[in-house]
Amino acid sequence: MNATADKQMKSPLEALGERVARQGSEVAMVQPVGGGTLREYTWKELDEEARRVAAYLKSLDFPAGSNIALMSKNCAEWMIADWAIWMAGHISVPLYPTLTADSVRQILEHSESRLLFVGKLDVWEEAQAGVREDLPKVAFSLAPDEARRAFTTWEDILGKHAPLAELARPTAHDLATIIYTSGTTGTPKGVMHSFGSLAVMGEKMPDVYSLSSKDRVISYLPLSHVAERAAVELATLYVGLRVFFAESLDTFAEDIKRARPTVFFAVPRIWTKFYQKASEAVPPAKLKKLLKVPLLNRVIKKKVLSAMGLQECRYALSGASALSPEVIVWFRALGLEILEVYGMTENMAWSHTTREGDQRIGWVGKPNDGVEQRIAENGEILVRSVANMQGYFKDEAKTREDLTEDGWLHTGDVGEIDSEGRLRITGRVKEIFKTAKGKYVAPAPIENRLVSYPGLDQACVMGVDLPQPLALLCLSPEEAERLADEGARQAYIEGLSELLARVNGELDAHERLDALVVVAETWGVENNLLTPTLKLKRNELEKVYGDRLAGWAAKRGVVWAR
Repeated sequence: MNATADKQMKSPLEALGERVARQGSEVAMVQPVGGGTLREYTWKELDEEARRVAAYLKSLDFPAGSNIALMSKNCAEWMIADWAIWMAGHISVPLYPTLTADSVRQILEHSESRLLFVGKLDVWEEAQAGVREDLPKVAFSLAPDEARRAFTTWEDILGKHAPLAELARPTAHDLATIIYTSGTTGTPKGVMHSFGSLAVMGEKMPDVYSLSSKDRVISYLPLSHVAERAAVELATLYVGLRVFFAESLDTFAEDIKRARPTVFFAVPRIWTKFYQKASEAVPPAKLKKLLKVPLLNRVIKKKVLSAMGLQECRYALSGASALSPEVIVWFRALGLEILEVYGMTENMAWSHTTREGDQRIGWVGKPNDGVEQRIAENGEILVRSVANMQGYFKDEAKTREDLTEDGWLHTGDVGEIDSEGRLRITGRVKEIFKTAKGKYVAPAPIENRLVSYPGLDQACVMGVDLPQPLALLCLSPEEAERLADEGARQAYIEGLSELLARVNGELDAHERLDALVVVAETWGVENNLLTPTLKLKRNELEKVYGDRLAGWAAKRGVVWAR
């Protein structure tokens, strides 16, 4: 099955043209530019800027279909640059805005990128060491001052180039973008997507959620990741909804309240943070009692959701990994049903969706239109999607390994399908480990039971060649500071002991944890223990803690290793 077979679908550039014709004078994007100031972009302004940048790219006389890289936090100019690259007949190569110099160098060299757009970044001082000096560079208006002094600036381009009149007309088969995976293990792979697979997501997704131009979203997860590319950029082009950009992590709480999104997608860590923060103000047991009071029910729901900026949210979505049932049930009591979805970079995130009224907690829904599913003999989930990738850039061997000739994608996930066709993911093929007793353990479902506990940022279950597994726990910085007090720490340890007993009571005998270990280190992207999308890098965590696991497991119970 191939997306390119559907000749009726509009390309992203055709969708942009339609938006300009229908909504040209309407505000499409709202961009914080510092100091509390906002810039609003109409569709006509977005199109004109993209055409001017496209004219600049054409003036460089790169061969048709050249790879052009962009590295920036989310902003209007990120999307404008993406569209300009396509308008000029080239291919976009997004880089995560948190990459180290080594990763930047690796991707730029592997992709053979001919130019780099540099935008909003906190890490440019580190990342620039990975960019060769002779590579042409363009600085967005919000790029670091150092970059703006040294490179061609966005404003220079807009001032010197007239809008490109004749745009490239890519076919559905033509390569549109190379999306490098965040890399939970090993070297990132360049996933090649055609304009056809982008069109599948753009055309089909709005029907699943009944999206319209009146909807609002906030863009804050990396646009370099397939989920944000699909849920924000393509939804913007094909539906015409309004995008509000977050300014920074520090201002996110105010940014989301300004946006009041009607559609909100988040990874489980974000939903869990909302839950933990709200629970500090109103403990779940107390909230449950308050919601039983008829006169207070509606007021309390609105107040709690308004504190998150979600009081007008119609569709709440969660993906990337499993969300704790405890969090789902808590939000449901507030009247917000979080729908879990499933997709991969390799299928442009067009795979599985939980529909309203068809939720089964712990399951990620049924296959989307044009998607087939089956479970292999080893338990691996295989998916055949109309939005499947063309393959991995310059890696035919890996392409043949992950994508069969008849279009089945090896997801690397293990799961099961229920009688209604819903899919449940129970782990990763490469993450399942064997204990010393010869029993296999899938860590993800156990971690999912732990991470909603107050003050925890991450949990990682390990246990290769140990009698029983154990879980390493990483505290949030705020909780670590609070627990510097001995009394607070002792109370927290007692709570963790209760958590350990409860979780073990829900597990099979071979899965039960010998210990919960609170580690000293913070796990982050900057120390290479998390991917840019906040997934655990298990191989790196094993390098850090592997030689201490047996000693911690022998202590049993809660181990304070800080």
